[in-house]
Amino acid sequence: MSIQRMHVGPRMSEVAVHQGVVYLAGQVADDAKADVTGQTRQVLAAIDRLLAEANSDKTRVLQATIFLKSISDFPAMNAVWDAWVVPGQTPPRATVEAGLARPEFLVEVKIIAAQR
Repeated sequence: MSIQRMHVGPRMSEVAVHQGVVYLAGQVADDAKADVTGQTRQVLAAIDRLLAEANSDKTRVLQATIFLKSISDFPAMNAVWDAWVVPGQTPPRATVEAGLARPEFLVEVKIIAAQR
């Protein structure tokens, strides 16, 4: 049972695939100067790219965990999330307020998905 890793760095891989399940590292915005709406859009676009690379997509998400720097950003993040998810294909999800790796990060999303 092999494990495929993608975008392997010295500390972590962005993607690991095992037995048809795709595990993404927590994704954060490339432009952390954006507000939570902009950061959430960037994060979801990165997730789309990584899932496609791993032969999956957002309709195959099995679980999502969302970390917000401030839970007060919950409505703004949800507005972007709701426009991104496919109706009838919404995954189980948890959202928590958390200290993130850098103070300018407002949102981080971790995904587990099935391959096609």
